[in-house]
Amino acid sequence: MKNSWSAWRYLWKSEDIRRMLLITLLLLVIYRLAANVPVPGIDPAALEALRATLANQGGNFFGILDLLSGGTVSRFSLLSMGVYPYITAQIIIQLLVPIIPALQKRMEDNPTEGRKEMERWTYYLTVPMAALSAIGQINIFNSFSPGQPILDFGFSGAQILPSLTALLAMMAGTMFAIWLGELISEYGIRGQGLSLIIFAGIVAQMPSNLYAILLDDQNRWFMLALMVVVIVLTVFAIVYVQQGQRNVPVMYPGRRVGNRMSMPVKASLPLKVNMAGMIPLIFASAILQFPAILASYFATDPTASYYQFARGVQTTFGGDSATYWITYFVMVVVLTFFYTDVLFTQQNYGDNLKRVGAQIPGVNRGAPTQRYLTRVQRRITLPGALFLGLVAILPFILNLLLQGLGMGQSAGATNIFLVSSSGLLIVVGVVRETFSTIEAELKLHGYQDSILVR
Repeated sequence: MKNSWSAWRYLWKSEDIRRMLLITLLLLVIYRLAANVPVPGIDPAALEALRATLANQGGNFFGILDLLSGGTVSRFSLLSMGVYPYITAQIIIQLLVPIIPALQKRMEDNPTEGRKEMERWTYYLTVPMAALSAIGQINIFNSFSPGQPILDFGFSGAQILPSLTALLAMMAGTMFAIWLGELISEYGIRGQGLSLIIFAGIVAQMPSNLYAILLDDQNRWFMLALMVVVIVLTVFAIVYVQQGQRNVPVMYPGRRVGNRMSMPVKASLPLKVNMAGMIPLIFASAILQFPAILASYFATDPTASYYQFARGVQTTFGGDSATYWITYFVMVVVLTFFYTDVLFTQQNYGDNLKRVGAQIPGVNRGAPTQRYLTRVQRRITLPGALFLGLVAILPFILNLLLQGLGMGQSAGATNIFLVSSSGLLIVVGVVRETFSTIEAELKLHGYQDSILVR
């Protein structure tokens, strides 16, 4: 305990680390202030009327959109899309590398230049992704408020200029959030910029969600106790699974020292249970939002023959139905396996071990080693994939249990995690990575006994 307290005191004692933390805090404050700036041209009265009726008109869907944005979606903020268009573009580029031989060859020939080119193409792809996401969000809001549109959006006549202004403002908000994240990575906590931007958006919802639980006079204390138990157990499970790994034994050849040959060195290759991290959850959520976004284009005219069908699609894929959650679970599991396979193939352990003369006992070098490791990785990915799927649908399961107890309509039922289970998974991961980064900085500054993350 004494060493841990000394390590915390040293965070402020070191001038470089103090500056790094203060810059990070300042940029996060700027991000949260900008998150309250509304999109130009919106109708505040229509927005308030829509927010008042969300419980009866797809409230869960807006809750999903609002989940990782810190409330910016429900306020129709400039930053309502956050950095997610960039993350989506990053995932797409990563998935294209093994598919396009030219990209894969460039990464293998010159990894440094290849990464720079991938980053450049990610920025290029972020712009159209942000535009599509902005148009989708505007149409979704208007489809849920057909009598009084939130924003008069269209590309004909007098609508062109206000629509372009709103669209460009939302795209600029996304690029501004990405820029703040890069500033944090460069001048603040290194390498954690975008993660901390997402983290700030998630934890910003905690006070309001806790307040909603406290307002529930009938079930307040039961919900508070249940909240503590559920959060503690979920955090414990997240840390336990995230830390899980399989150590595959590897024999490295001995080295010649003078006239002597040293003995072979026995080591291990750690394979993580959850190698994909949060990417499957984010990607599955984005894919499942697409039908609702597409349906929003056809749910603007109540007199049209396809209006009811479009609203039905919105309801089915809006987080209000069991179909959505079952599909969400399946997609998270499938995408976990798929994304893990892509990452594992890119790392090419078989050739890398063969290049240094290492060998797994009983397995031939090269392609047989890669096939063996792929089988092992897929086998240990199964519990990790099922765990991610369970985390994704945990709010739905908990809500069913509360409905069985007659509290499904309680305010605390929708705020029991304070940030949702998926958001909690991100929070725990970002906190651990941030503490690991700070611990590394402490050691670089001569403090060798830091135990911040132990």
